[in-house]
Amino acid sequence: MAGRLPVPRGVGMLASELASGQRVPAVARDAATVVLLRPADAGFEVLLLCRTRTMEFAPGAYVFPGGSVDPDDAGIAAAAVRETFEECGVRLEVDALVPWGRWITPEISERRFDTWFFVAALPAGSPSEVSAAEIHAAAVSGAEADAAEWLTPAAALDAARSGRITLLPPTAVTLASLAGFSSIADVLAERRDVTPLMPWVVIENGEAWLELPDGVEYPL
Repeated sequence: MAGRLPVPRGVGMLASELASGQRVPAVARDAATVVLLRPADAGFEVLLLCRTRTMEFAPGAYVFPGGSVDPDDAGIAAAAVRETFEECGVRLEVDALVPWGRWITPEISERRFDTWFFVAALPAGSPSEVSAAEIHAAAVSGAEADAAEWLTPAAALDAARSGRITLLPPTAVTLASLAGFSSIADVLAERRDVTPLMPWVVIENGEAWLELPDGVEYPL
């Protein structure tokens, strides 16, 4: 576990341009994502969607349902509810959302988001399985995911370590923060002090690294 990750070639030059003022950071768009929880023998599982390879942002990554805040949304939480329904057909109430974290995309990125992470229990009567076909049918503007899996947080992290799935750092860190809970009730009872976390790129000995905020460890 560490708080520093390697980044692709070419990022070092972009970081230098940013530091020198030759490059202006893109504005981070408001966004929201929801960690859906359902009961399981091992305590609980979370829903992860695999983004299609054609997506501009994080193609092929396994993520929680979510997306950008629309002008018609009545705030971050309303966007979380709307996006969850659009992406997997699950209807949530705003008061079912528990704030869990907030991540801001590094300034080096061309597409940036200021994303609130919420946790919520799968409502009674919702389907326990969400297939790719159901995701496609629920999407309002084309398919954004081509696979869906319910996994325990520990199993999801193990799948990423083995290379079977890809997780973005905020997703992996969120899963690690949930792995220590034994039940959905315990998760929903948690009241966290949510502060924005934004990784940044550092250049050391000619190599570029993504540095995570102080106190945040990468679990993969």
